[in-house]
Amino acid sequence: MEPSEGITCPPLAETFGRLIIFSMPFLKDLNPVQQEAVKAANGPVMIIAGAGSGKTRVLTYRIAHLVSCKVPPHQILALTFTNKAANEMKERILKLVGKGANDLWMGTFHSIFARILRKEAESVGFTRSFTIYDSDDSLSAIKKCMEKVNLSQQQINPQLIRSRISGAKNQLVTSKAYSDLAKDFIDEKVGIVYEEYERALHRSNAMDFDDLLVKPIDLFRRHPNILEKYHHRFKFVLVDEFQDTNRAQYEMIKLLAQKHRNICVVGDDAQSIYAFRGADIRNILDFTKDYSDCQTFRLEQNYRSTKSILAVADTLIKYNADQLRKNLWTANQQGEPVVLIDCPDDRDEGYQITRAIQEEILDNKLSLKDFAILYRTNAQSRSIEDVLRRSGIPYIIVGGTRFYERKEIKDVLAYLRLLVNPQDDQSFLRAVNYPARGIGDTSLEYLRKYADDNRLTLFQAVFSLDKVAGLQERAKKNLAQFKTFVEKYASLKAQMSLSELARSMVDELGILKSFKEEGTPESMGRWENVHELLSAISEFGDEHPDGTLEAFLEEVTLVSDIDMWEGTRNTVTLMTLHASKGLEFPIVFIAGLEEGLLPFYSTTIERTELEEERRLLYVGITRAKSKLYLSKARLRYRFGEVMFTSPSRFISEIGEDKLRILESATARKVLDETSFAQGRNGNKHRPSQKKPVHKEPFLSDDAPNYEDESQEVFEIKQGSWVQHEMFGKGKVIRISGEGESAKAVVHFDDYGVKNLILKFARLRLT
Repeated sequence: MEPSEGITCPPLAETFGRLIIFSMPFLKDLNPVQQEAVKAANGPVMIIAGAGSGKTRVLTYRIAHLVSCKVPPHQILALTFTNKAANEMKERILKLVGKGANDLWMGTFHSIFARILRKEAESVGFTRSFTIYDSDDSLSAIKKCMEKVNLSQQQINPQLIRSRISGAKNQLVTSKAYSDLAKDFIDEKVGIVYEEYERALHRSNAMDFDDLLVKPIDLFRRHPNILEKYHHRFKFVLVDEFQDTNRAQYEMIKLLAQKHRNICVVGDDAQSIYAFRGADIRNILDFTKDYSDCQTFRLEQNYRSTKSILAVADTLIKYNADQLRKNLWTANQQGEPVVLIDCPDDRDEGYQITRAIQEEILDNKLSLKDFAILYRTNAQSRSIEDVLRRSGIPYIIVGGTRFYERKEIKDVLAYLRLLVNPQDDQSFLRAVNYPARGIGDTSLEYLRKYADDNRLTLFQAVFSLDKVAGLQERAKKNLAQFKTFVEKYASLKAQMSLSELARSMVDELGILKSFKEEGTPESMGRWENVHELLSAISEFGDEHPDGTLEAFLEEVTLVSDIDMWEGTRNTVTLMTLHASKGLEFPIVFIAGLEEGLLPFYSTTIERTELEEERRLLYVGITRAKSKLYLSKARLRYRFGEVMFTSPSRFISEIGEDKLRILESATARKVLDETSFAQGRNGNKHRPSQKKPVHKEPFLSDDAPNYEDESQEVFEIKQGSWVQHEMFGKGKVIRISGEGESAKAVVHFDDYGVKNLILKFARLRLT
């Protein structure tokens, strides 16, 4: 009997069934539900794999089981989302069934479909040697298409166009359909560029990443004979992380599995967190609508986390309406309660996390590699990194770079370094055409040659533009404008505070405006990162009233240049919640449980968006094996301002009965003098006890309203001793302004100097 008609693995004939069972001793490694999911070989199967329930093991053993049932490995197609996952599974399968597993078709969606397209390219109008464009190639092509259709980059950001075209392709919307559905000016222009882009790709015999998903669907729909060939090839289709598939991926899976219907999808709807990339949770929620005869298996036993951690995760996720119901449980020990650290501000949050790591290592003999710090946005890492660095604790960022090494940060720092040192050619080259000024590589080469011939720096050469051979008038004009800009802010450096200087320069450059207009998730992340840099400069100025730009840049250089053991195993791991999926750590910290940050939103949030944010926190919680810390701050520097925050609604959903709440009422305690730095080099490394002086608070909609202030406010004068509900006792150094604009500079015993608006500060005379 051909495998296409179903294989005789359970359910199967009694005698053959006994033979199969005895020939597969590896099945004893599985629990009863896992075994049933592995042995259900025929027809559609959905395996709902809760966090830490052995998903990878079940998928691996299922493939090994098929091979042991005499299914030729080349007839098995296994689709994953990362090459790492595919390679790990293939290695495990080789250990279980031997070298025959080498013939498996196993890999990422993009790699497998590219392999198919290489064989069938002529049928979709390409040659087999087609080029695959990455995102940068695509963006360059889109810019050229914009030029061809006379669309200025000042009108619409090319990144926005690329993002919308990618989204359309993932939804299987053609360029013509996009234009027909256009609702506004931007949609109309995107549609025009989309059509030209498709023509340009075809002329160049090129496909972008999205085409690797879309073109095979087009191929199979137009050529049923080719689809039939792959039906004969792939008798069994398995899909990992099914909750992360988009529409194009789902349609492709349906086409490949429609004849034999031996499709097995493995995933967890509670871990669907990539909607911003096009992932559609409906694919897993509605799978049984397309496959009514589907067998469903729920893997509910968690092997990773303690009972305390799992209870928090399970309680939280049950608030989601859109979900496949399951009841997670574990035979693991109860474990310690989940800890919630209540911090005065984000800087203190960094200190409390660092201090907890030190205590855990000393008390429980743990290694640095046992810790992970997770956060919602990349910008949050900066305040945490600062404290880890000052404490001598090595760390590595997964899925990103250290804060001061991010491109947008280095671009702004290049300007600041040029203000301090105009002879810095590297900073000149980084800044001169950012944002784009129309100064091309050819013009810079002419300038470089003149500078070399006359032993000048590049900035010095700009003072002699008329003598630079080959330089066009447009380039001369743009270089002169750049020189004027640098000279202007170099002269203002002595007249403005660091914060004012940086903010004014960034505003004039138009960087933030450009990121906001682009409007993609990536650009908004860069937008927030630049704001976070401005916050860092403000904090530096607050902590060091006489601090210079040179001193700030020196501190930043230490952050960027010191090798913090990247690439080694024994480091604390920092990453976003999105990047943490699929990983696990003995101890996990999740920072920033505040409204607007986790869940992340600006003004309002839709139910579907809120449920994805809840799933994101669920993913973070279930990374923890032994202990979990959550943290929140009452004040947080965001967008260069101090903002009052409200606790995340997720905290109340979890319930205080499941949390051990630690209030950092006395604020940041001094880190133990026996720091990791002392252990490495014998020198005491004790961070400053002085808290940063916050700027005038920006009050969000959730901030308390203190309209009914006591007459006592008007009696506060320079020299008065006052009490603040958060900062404690302090002395007023200076009063400025009048009425509602009155401000006080106060030196607090435990927190250092603070700038406060009297109307909102609620100071009391002592």
